[in-house]
Amino acid sequence: MEPKGDPSAILKKFLREYSVEFLRRNPSVNTYLGGSGLDVSLRDVDGKLRDHSATALAGEDAWLSWIKANLEKMRESPLSPAMRIDREVALSQIGFLLHQHQGRRYQERALDTYTAEPFRALDWQIQGLSQTGPSTFGTDEEWAFIIARVKAVPAFLVTARAQIGAGVKSGNTPDPRMIQRDGVATSEANAKYFTQTLPALAAARISGPRKAEMVSQVKATGQEASAAFLQFRDFLGMTFFDGGPHGTLKPAFTADRFAMGEAEYNWALTNNLHLPMTSGSLFEDAWPVVERTVRAMATLARQIAIKHEWKLPDNDRAAVRIVLDELSKDYPRSDEEMIGWYRDAAFRLVAFGRTNGLFDVPSDYKLDVVETPLPLQPSMDGASYYPAPPFKNAGVGRFYVSPTHNDVEALKQNNRASIAALAAHEGFPGHDWYYKVVTSVRDQIAPVRWLTPGAVEDSSSMWEDSVSAEGWGLYAESLMAESVEGALNGFYAPEERLYQLWYKLYRDLRVRIDTGMHTGKLGYDEAVTLFSETRDFLPGKCTDAAVLALPAKRASCEAADRAIYRYSKWPTQAVTYRVGKDLIYAMREEAARQQGRAFSAKAFHLAFMAQGQIPPSYFKDALLQTLAAQAH
Repeated sequence: MEPKGDPSAILKKFLREYSVEFLRRNPSVNTYLGGSGLDVSLRDVDGKLRDHSATALAGEDAWLSWIKANLEKMRESPLSPAMRIDREVALSQIGFLLHQHQGRRYQERALDTYTAEPFRALDWQIQGLSQTGPSTFGTDEEWAFIIARVKAVPAFLVTARAQIGAGVKSGNTPDPRMIQRDGVATSEANAKYFTQTLPALAAARISGPRKAEMVSQVKATGQEASAAFLQFRDFLGMTFFDGGPHGTLKPAFTADRFAMGEAEYNWALTNNLHLPMTSGSLFEDAWPVVERTVRAMATLARQIAIKHEWKLPDNDRAAVRIVLDELSKDYPRSDEEMIGWYRDAAFRLVAFGRTNGLFDVPSDYKLDVVETPLPLQPSMDGASYYPAPPFKNAGVGRFYVSPTHNDVEALKQNNRASIAALAAHEGFPGHDWYYKVVTSVRDQIAPVRWLTPGAVEDSSSMWEDSVSAEGWGLYAESLMAESVEGALNGFYAPEERLYQLWYKLYRDLRVRIDTGMHTGKLGYDEAVTLFSETRDFLPGKCTDAAVLALPAKRASCEAADRAIYRYSKWPTQAVTYRVGKDLIYAMREEAARQQGRAFSAKAFHLAFMAQGQIPPSYFKDALLQTLAAQAH
């Protein structure tokens, strides 16, 4: 780094170059963020997939070490507050990647990364296509990049086989559940996507004189990609199973491999999430929080029961379960109706926000609610959100709702009262609104604050962005319960408020489960039962066949297993919701205390979001100082 001139200006230029090169080396993240909108040289990166080969990663680590050395030289430089934060963020990102590659050697067991990355890259790419007609999308150049990326899938999976094979030789293998679910099941889902879904999308969305030619290329390359995924599935079958990919796991690969370990978990909390607590303190402190939430639910459940004239037992947990059961009787009769209810709840929330002046919501604000794509369904349960690429002006964010396949018990879990809080989290004023506001001020946010090292959302992820983004999502649920003029109880009806507390319980409990699982305090099956018993108020072990004969308990245990599987492969992600929300509330309370009558929650919210997707503990002091200066 050139040492002459203003240190902050020098560092700003250096970190921008780092961010551009990072995106060049991480094509899927580049597409997710719309990197070509940041730097035109990144346009052709959308036609590529990441090179996970040992040679490429060694070269990347050398580059990262060089970046790190230059940033460390700036340690004592007189930097602006914002640039000091950006420098710390970059060093944490680099520390994570070097540790991931050299310490954990996670590339040798990142099975879900290898099966999810090609689809996700294409899904984000298709979301961001330019509109070319009333119902057609994508220029010839954009579809050429899609075709090039699909063509890159076979080579990508050859590298994946080499890395997984190296992990098998060294004993660094994936958890058996990941082998079966993300390895075999997702490979088969991808094979179907590339031969059926993608060609159909191309036929429907491509327009112009080259349509027939390009649709033909999508079909041809899609068939090659499909065959490569089936070959990858068969490789997994030969490597890990007796009797092929649907046979029995070999004894050497049946042991649990999900636990991160206490030392690794604590390192991740400090380096990745910039948090001062330890896994041990989080684990111990979580249970009293869970119990307080249960008590609040019990109190509200009894009030709801009086309103509806339902008789409840003296036991609080049993009482809550009865009220939840009664509310579940008003459920959608199909996945289509369920998605419609989510859409309606999202629109009601937007109207509430406008009417009560919580945010300045533009008249053209729109929210897209759609069914979760098939390849993403194994790792998603319920509702989730994927934003539009922030560096580009094209594309829309997607509020995904996972189908139940019209399973009655699962549909009951998406009953009318249950939907509002989830819509607040994923839609407005949660993720959809958060990402739209953050994108609207993107030029004020350094590129380094947008990066997602490791991956966007799989077991390779750093989760640096999750503390702020998921913390905001959970905060948004709670914000809608706050009293405002004309709505003393906030947005929710009492029944919806009960479910908002239920989702809070869900996130409170996850802190206990995630830290417990990854430090050896909880086993997988034990975590599934704890989740079912605590969140769903349904006693009985999920390993007990007699208990599973009850439809509600079976549905609960199946949902619990899907949730626990996600936490088992995404260590530290589950704690970011509650911890992030708590940080936002603490920051807001401190700002209100400092500013007194001059405090504006609306101004605080906008200032918070304008900091970008990094843990709030990086910018707390700087944000409070800025707000205090504005207030006076």
